[in-house]
Amino acid sequence: MSEQRYDVLVDARGLACPMPLVKTRQALMIMEPGATVCVLATDPAAPADFDEYVEISGHLLERSDREQDVFVIVLRKKG
Repeated sequence: MSEQRYDVLVDARGLACPMPLVKTRQALMIMEPGATVCVLATDPAAPADFDEYVEISGHLLERSDREQDVFVIVLRKKG
């Protein structure tokens, strides 16, 4: 993974849908507006789940790609 820094890291590797999104939503609830969360997930449904979630929530999807067998998803909290 790259050397970029994030405010929160959610390691959801090995968790099945919907747990990566559930854990991320829990983190976002206590984060300050503008903070970033990096999610590591192995569930193949995670990218689509997060694409849909940002449309509904208004948070910004800054990154969504795959590094080897891990999806790396970065959100910035709205506000």
